[in-house]
Amino acid sequence: MKRLKIDDVAKETELTKRTIRYYEQIGLIEPPERSEKGTRLYTEQDIERLKKVIAAREVLGFSLQELQSFLALEEMIEGHRRDYRNAIDKEQKQQELKEIAAGIREQIDMLEQKMKKMLEWKKKLKQLHEKIQAILEE
Repeated sequence: MKRLKIDDVAKETELTKRTIRYYEQIGLIEPPERSEKGTRLYTEQDIERLKKVIAAREVLGFSLQELQSFLALEEMIEGHRRDYRNAIDKEQKQQELKEIAAGIREQIDMLEQKMKKMLEWKKKLKQLHEKIQAILEE
């Protein structure tokens, strides 16, 4: 498996090394393996996770706290998926999955609210742009 140093990861993700270390510190990414000399060695999975974080932050406007919740939820679902198949007490697992589904519904509702606000801002910006165009055409 290919391992990359933090400089390479920073270039590929367009994040600073400081930001990458901070994301590691707050748990957005797992601490990477280290070489014998202590150099961080990242995998392609680490880079993909960082790209998810970037997209969620930039495109969706998630706060770091919201990102942590989302990523934890995603990992929890994968864990429950494996456990559910092997569970003896399916009822308990179903209840846990229902609670997770409720959490996901909350996140969907939050995103819908953010999207509504973004559309409102877009409308306002378009109006301002049109006003400027009208002034320029006078």
